[in-house]
Amino acid sequence: MAIALVMALVAGWTTTTTTAQAATDDSLAKVQKKGTLVMGTSPDYPPYEFQATVHGKSQVVGMDVAVGKKIAKDMGVKLVVKSMSFDSLLVALQTGKVDMVISGMNPTPARRKNVDFTHTYYQGGYSIVINKNDKGIYKDKNSFVGKTIGAQTGSTMYNESKKQTTGTTVKGMTSVSDLILGLQSHKLQGVAMEKPSAQAYVANNKELAMIPSKFDLSASDTSASVAFAKGSTALVTAANKSVDQIRKQNLVNKDYLPAAGKYLKTNTVNTSMLHYWKAFLKGIEYTLIITVCSVFFGFILGVLLSLARMAKGGVFATALRWLATAYVEFIRGTPMMVQVMFVYFGLGLIVNLPALTSGIIAISLNSGAYIAEYIRGGINSVDKGQTEAARSLGMTSGYTLRYVVLPQAIKNIWPSLGNEFITLIKDSSIVSIIGVSELIFQSNIVRSDTYRGVAPIAVIMVLYFIMTFTASRILNHFERKMQHD
Repeated sequence: MAIALVMALVAGWTTTTTTAQAATDDSLAKVQKKGTLVMGTSPDYPPYEFQATVHGKSQVVGMDVAVGKKIAKDMGVKLVVKSMSFDSLLVALQTGKVDMVISGMNPTPARRKNVDFTHTYYQGGYSIVINKNDKGIYKDKNSFVGKTIGAQTGSTMYNESKKQTTGTTVKGMTSVSDLILGLQSHKLQGVAMEKPSAQAYVANNKELAMIPSKFDLSASDTSASVAFAKGSTALVTAANKSVDQIRKQNLVNKDYLPAAGKYLKTNTVNTSMLHYWKAFLKGIEYTLIITVCSVFFGFILGVLLSLARMAKGGVFATALRWLATAYVEFIRGTPMMVQVMFVYFGLGLIVNLPALTSGIIAISLNSGAYIAEYIRGGINSVDKGQTEAARSLGMTSGYTLRYVVLPQAIKNIWPSLGNEFITLIKDSSIVSIIGVSELIFQSNIVRSDTYRGVAPIAVIMVLYFIMTFTASRILNHFERKMQHD
């Protein structure tokens, strides 16, 4: 739903700019001038793209990354890989967050209406992954009547599973690792995915098996191409030269897939959670950065909004009060996920903000609306006699608010502010949808690396509890101090 809303917001902009782009296409010149080619991908789909440790550092590898490097090298620029959820990739392309998308994406007619595709660099097929114990029960897509099949949201397999199955429930999830977890926990009976990815999961997990899908698919449904923004003719033409070489020299089968297989084997040598402590530590770091910054800026915004909502006087005060009220009601009435995506993708039409910055801005704007109501309630809870006494002593209204009213208001609302801080630690997980490496994002990487579904989730549950419990104890300490003052 959030993706559809953002797509609708940018659709008009995309349509009006397509004609102008076609007339004067400088897409390749822009990429060569900046010296980088930004590739958007969803690194949870081995062997196409996934995370692996290379020379002591975790980075995105796989067949698609090799294709991207080939294209960038031929253009004379450096490849930059930007990770995000699969169903956010085309929005990121249309809003200029990435220059191209390589993520096992099929060049379907529906997608061609919104983006331009290169020639096909890989022709594959689809399979269904099941639990090994169910191998005698399910034979193909027609065996799941009354059962549930999962597929990645926004993928060809999700759409085709809904079209070509009868009496079967089709469940979409953004991450393949989530789908595999759903399969192993028996929430799903099968997961439809591309054959190379199915083979990778089955080869690295003895509890899984693979069966043919027998979907009726066209060549475009089973092929993979590189996507560029609509009207990027120069980029597509340049990329096609690389893609044609890849096909002619059979580089995917000769070099790219075997190299991906080696990384997959390396990933499964040590699948203990302790081995991935750096990934979890990075997730904690980003989670705390987002939370602390959002609380700080949200508090400042909350104070300003609360004062604006309580403004008294003439026309200006009335307008200020109306605007602040409208802002608070609008923010509290829309999902935070939509707000995060609007800031990242929507504002991306005007200014290219990094994912982390966008996440902090969106959560700060959201937090400010709630904190404003806490502060307004706290100010109203201060006895009016306090204000009258301060004014009778000659204090200005500003000094009275700063030194008399606000300190008492904050003391009264401290538990609510503390609860907001605790909530933001958990709500920061929403920014994983735009590729910020917080705990949820990192856990998905670990799950894709290790093919273990439950263990990474158990680890981040404990880590979230440690962070929230520690924060709660610290906040309670200051609350007791304020009560004794």
